[in-house]
Amino acid sequence: MSVESRPPSADTAETLPARPAAAPPAPGAPTDGPLTREELHLASRNHAQPLEMLQWPITPIGMHYLLIHFDIPRIDPTAWRLRIGGLVDHPREYTLTELKHRERRTVPVTMECAGNGRSLMEPRPVSQPWDRGGFGTAEWTGTPLAPLLHDAGIPADAVELVFTGADRGIQGGIEHQYARSLSVSDAMSGDVLLAYEVNGQPLPPQHGYPLRLLVPGWYGMTSVKWLSSIEAIDHAFEGYQQAVAYRFTQSAEEQGAPVQRIMPRALMVPPGIPDFFTRERFVDAGPVHLSGRAWSGHGSVDRVEVCVDGVWAEAELEPAIGPHAWRGWSFTWIASPGTHDLACRASDSSGLTQAEQPGWNYQGMANNAAQHLTVTVRE
Repeated sequence: MSVESRPPSADTAETLPARPAAAPPAPGAPTDGPLTREELHLASRNHAQPLEMLQWPITPIGMHYLLIHFDIPRIDPTAWRLRIGGLVDHPREYTLTELKHRERRTVPVTMECAGNGRSLMEPRPVSQPWDRGGFGTAEWTGTPLAPLLHDAGIPADAVELVFTGADRGIQGGIEHQYARSLSVSDAMSGDVLLAYEVNGQPLPPQHGYPLRLLVPGWYGMTSVKWLSSIEAIDHAFEGYQQAVAYRFTQSAEEQGAPVQRIMPRALMVPPGIPDFFTRERFVDAGPVHLSGRAWSGHGSVDRVEVCVDGVWAEAELEPAIGPHAWRGWSFTWIASPGTHDLACRASDSSGLTQAEQPGWNYQGMANNAAQHLTVTVRE
């Protein structure tokens, strides 16, 4: 079977490459060994947010996390078009200028990679080796998706909408363009945007220029970058990034449940100063101001707790900066000399609370176990 010379439509069967390269360790396959060369390569291409950047309510765009599946496509904005088609009553095509002349909305959104915390699982699923930095909160500007879908006319027999990006590559032995789907009802949510700016500037190439999907409250893989088409279909989308990747499974053979909304998480700004290599923290004895941010895609964060040497106490919460963005928290610790274990965890309005230990899964998804820090207090 030959490789396609043109991008497939959303519901076209994806093709196997004619000559698969030598296979690296299978993504998700557990290992007790050191990081592989492939994982180090991924880590050098992608980008985590340093935890001290939690001090900023809006993440500077250069510090916002990045995960880029294939290559960053170079797109000519004058030739680029967004196509809305498939089962719609009125297929449409839009230029970037036309989209910018529609309703304009800016929303702060906390986004997190579904694999955040993967490297902390034991055994470690082999993939992008996130510690805890796969997150960021930015102000995204764009036009709401729902009115565009209303204009196109979504028929009653439409089941899902497939969002396809311009980036193309091979994963799991399958050549495909990156594509994800949403149910019609989820896509019609008034919070879903087609974003063309971030933090007041045009999208940088690595963040999806000229246009990306933005789905607040869902893990970042849902917010397709370099968006090129939206297609209505009458069945569940079976593309690789939907049906194989981003699933909760215990083995490579299971289909599992889909990864969707962000689990609650609280993170602490590491207090004091660090050792360069180990990142161990050092503070002076006495009152120490602890602070951080907390978020959830299942509801609003309504509680953050801080633990010092096994004893939990409630932190003070700040107002959220938006319905889909994190809220700050703070806590005063009276630090005594010695080595101490600090931790934090969040609970949300849906009743979810971070666990102490991660729930292991084959792809290393949604590890929101409570953060722990070792801190040495000096006299």
